[in-house]
Amino acid sequence: MQLTILQHDIKWCRVQENLTHLDHLISSLPKTDLLLLPEMFATGLNNHPLDIVDAAPDVVQWMQEKAQALDAAVVGSIATEDHGLFYNRLHFVQPDGQIILYDKRHLFAYGGEADRYSSGHQRVIVRFRGVRFLLQVCYDLRYPIWARSRDDYDCILYSSNWPISRDTAWQTLTKARAIENQCYVAAANRIGTDQQCEYYGRSAIINPYGELMATCPDKTEWAASAIIDTDFLAHYYEKFPLLADADDFTINL
Repeated sequence: MQLTILQHDIKWCRVQENLTHLDHLISSLPKTDLLLLPEMFATGLNNHPLDIVDAAPDVVQWMQEKAQALDAAVVGSIATEDHGLFYNRLHFVQPDGQIILYDKRHLFAYGGEADRYSSGHQRVIVRFRGVRFLLQVCYDLRYPIWARSRDDYDCILYSSNWPISRDTAWQTLTKARAIENQCYVAAANRIGTDQQCEYYGRSAIINPYGELMATCPDKTEWAASAIIDTDFLAHYYEKFPLLADADDFTINL
């Protein structure tokens, strides 16, 4: 499977401008099976959801149109209202219009996200074109138990807004999640600035050895692609069955 990460700048709360800009960036991409976008790619990471949730239906419709046109899954998070609560909700949109949802589990309380958004409580894995994807959003990266493999996925997707000030953690933890779970990791991060932070990008696709397969240049709008090879994973598991020796655990939700 061909997986592509797209790293781009986001204009603060200017939804239509961001989607139009993404139209331009996507128009020049090579053929892919899955396109991963940054966290809140159409608005920026806004901790005042009332400012942006009205745009959610338009953004979802745009994702469905892109998925159909590209014949690829399109993945990214959107601020969403559901029964009076607000969620930072990852949308995995398939070419046939089907949508699988994951609500961000770990909310960034330090930045105020937990004050207005509700935490998700469901671990979500999607099987698409023969590859199993674990869905995660940004700050989830810091919590290895939530991402711990039960030999039930092949690749973790991280849709992120991760700032320059914590860049060392970004580069270290994306590799760590790949190594400890014997999986691929695809992490799409934004560039530019918002009202609080500046962003390098440094989006990457990483193999189970922790090696960089594809990266995006710092502070540059860029797309990078790599092949997710399940035959390689199966051979690696057989040769070095690391997960068979892992500790049992339960998660209290």
